[in-house]
Amino acid sequence: MSASGDYRRGHLLGIGLVLASAIVFSFAGVLTKAIEADAWTIACWRGLVGGLFILAYVGYLGRRKRHAERFDLGWRGWLLATVGSLASLAFIFAFKLTYVANVAVIYATAPFLAAALGWLLIRERFRLRTAVTATLSLIGIVVVVAGGVGSGNLAGDMVALVMTFGNALYMVLIRTFKNCPAVLAGGVSGLQLFAVGFFVVDPLAVTQRDMMLLVVFGLTFALAVVLWTEGTKLIPAAESGLLGTSETPFAILLAWLILAELPPATSFLGGGIVLAAVLAHATYDATRREARPRRA
Repeated sequence: MSASGDYRRGHLLGIGLVLASAIVFSFAGVLTKAIEADAWTIACWRGLVGGLFILAYVGYLGRRKRHAERFDLGWRGWLLATVGSLASLAFIFAFKLTYVANVAVIYATAPFLAAALGWLLIRERFRLRTAVTATLSLIGIVVVVAGGVGSGNLAGDMVALVMTFGNALYMVLIRTFKNCPAVLAGGVSGLQLFAVGFFVVDPLAVTQRDMMLLVVFGLTFALAVVLWTEGTKLIPAAESGLLGTSETPFAILLAWLILAELPPATSFLGGGIVLAAVLAHATYDATRREARPRRA
């Protein structure tokens, strides 16, 4: 088969893997809401199951390396894992405290908050187009959060903002620590949550139904990480980002179909502003790269 044919097959596979990752990850809100256990218990089991699965994946990929090399994090990896743990904990608490749609919409702005943090912390170039998109996204978030004032969901929206900041910082750290094993750090962050949560709650004090859902939650988390990691290797970063935005409408749709959760009109209005800005930015980046001539 020709090189161009191999490239097209790999490209299509990458698209499929990243899109599958977004779909799998979009179940997070529904699963968190469906599980009756508290947020700490969910974080405990999701961290244990997902962390062990990811560590097994890392071990398989590095099977030809020495054991110490496969699982060597270093201080940068531990910092990355800790930031990821805090962001994941806020992620679960946010779903427990507000609408799935609100969390999904607020989280969609993470790449632009990461761009702003990158400029502030490591002086990465901050494009005008990204700044405009971030501003529009901020307007959308203000609309979403304003709808939570007096409704009992404001605390959840605030936690979702903290979660988004944590994930944005995580993205910046990955770019800063270029040789840091990010996938391994993701697995360790899950085990960190289990270790801390074990002293906060009794993770075994759950119903049989919750136990099954908790295992499924942990496996979906690990599967989403693996699918995204493998898919991103095969397609441009801009295209991966564009496909990743599909997680937001999927999450909102699943919450409506499975939980019959219908957020207020302000969530739809603010969400529409955010999604329009994010999709326009990502589409422009993807099409611009496609139009760029390839070297022979």
